Amino acid sequence: MDNGKQKNKKLTTASGRPYVENENTMTIGPRGPILLQDYILHEKMAHFNRERIPERVVHAKGTGAFGTFEVTNDITKYTRAKLFSKVGNKCRVFVRFSTVGGEKGSADSERDPRGFAVKLYTEDGNWDLVGNNTPVFFVKDPKKFGDFIHTQKREPETNLKSPTMMWDFWSLNPESLHQVMILMSDRGTPFSYRNMNGYGSHTYSMINKKNEKIWVKFHFKTVQGIKNFTGPNAKEMRGIDPDHAQRDLVDAIKNKDFPKWALKIQVMTDEQAKNFRFNPFDLTKIWPHTDFPLIDVGTMELNELPANYFAEVEQSAFAPAHIVDGISYSPDKMLQGRLLSYPDAHRYRLGVNYEQIPVNKCPFAVNNYQRDGHMRVDGNSGSNPNYWPNSFDDIYTDESYKESPMNLDSTVADWYNRNAPGEDDHYTQAGWLFNKAMNEQDRKNLIANIIDAMSGITGPKRDLIINRQLCHFFRADEKLGIGVAQGLGVDLNSIMNELKAAPQHA
Repeated sequence: MDNGKQKNKKLTTASGRPYVENENTMTIGPRGPILLQDYILHEKMAHFNRERIPERVVHAKGTGAFGTFEVTNDITKYTRAKLFSKVGNKCRVFVRFSTVGGEKGSADSERDPRGFAVKLYTEDGNWDLVGNNTPVFFVKDPKKFGDFIHTQKREPETNLKSPTMMWDFWSLNPESLHQVMILMSDRGTPFSYRNMNGYGSHTYSMINKKNEKIWVKFHFKTVQGIKNFTGPNAKEMRGIDPDHAQRDLVDAIKNKDFPKWALKIQVMTDEQAKNFRFNPFDLTKIWPHTDFPLIDVGTMELNELPANYFAEVEQSAFAPAHIVDGISYSPDKMLQGRLLSYPDAHRYRLGVNYEQIPVNKCPFAVNNYQRDGHMRVDGNSGSNPNYWPNSFDDIYTDESYKESPMNLDSTVADWYNRNAPGEDDHYTQAGWLFNKAMNEQDRKNLIANIIDAMSGITGPKRDLIINRQLCHFFRADEKLGIGVAQGLGVDLNSIMNELKAAPQHA
């Protein structure tokens, strides 16, 4: 049957051999058994069996788009990064949005943080700014990350999601309170990826041409405005369209309603960091805007959909380890842990040569001595030497990119208590969030969402877990604690007695 298309591409195997029978398997007679020699059957089935690469452990469900970033303001006094060398500079970007805890087939409107990962293809290499739609996180030490994620996944016995696991962990880790309150607010159910902010979350550093270093936080502010589902609306959308957020982004770009974000930074000197009330490298804390105001940097626009989801979204790989000259790291413990774990996850999922995949490949010159490994697809550097130094090639080290030495405050290595004095205020910023950042309706919705979520706690430890978590809510704000306790039918007198007796951290 002629479908009207010009037939100019022969059907071939992956090795290039043309073949005809793509639908009928070779058999002995019309009803006989299949012949082992029908290689086309084996090739089709073997490839089909391997179509699914390992799912991301976190951020499994996501979507993405290409676009541009343009520098609109001069920040050269903070950084020597070539991207920011002059106003008007542009680079291509790829952004992947995601939910965090759900599987690849989960609903977009689940109550969950949202991943916000940006890959900027700069002339000095790819820069990955990998964060969430929240400026803080649940834990501040990377040793706790795997345990936390286990509580957001499925319970070992039943393979079901477990509110008991979640709240047990949170109640035992009061450092999570700030992020828990954001998650339980309407910010935990964004209407779409276009209608939420993105944050680098961690503290990074910037280095200028004088080798002066400042600490920095990155904020992508949505130009479309913040828009969230309420809890009931989010539940309804899960049944109407579980792919709502992905569809919204695809439709917007197809209709040329290109979403935009304004990149802004906060900066802090080393002296300010030493005297700041909170540890500025603690991922569970924000830097108040009144103390460290936002500085305009540039604008990001998404205007190009991927040609193939698997090739460009599923195989995209982001790592906060991927920085460029003029941008560097900080003593943020969670950031330090991610510098190792993210590239390692990609090597497991996509292979050691994952940065050769087109969506991850630096579009400018790449020269190094990495060789071999699974899926090496770039010629493996031909006959060039695979060691350094050597007498044959012309690769050299450019000393202008060398960073100044790092000054450390201590020479003592130890397992430092994340809840030691000076690190154990888990309640002040959570209280600010409730009283200053939220309006009355936000507070009502937060309390209702917490009651709904904690009502799922079951088992013999139910009362213990609920009371322990209520103590955290009371320490953040008494009205919050009372509202949740009343909604759960808990005796307020028993909570008050526990508050007097219990330590304030675990």
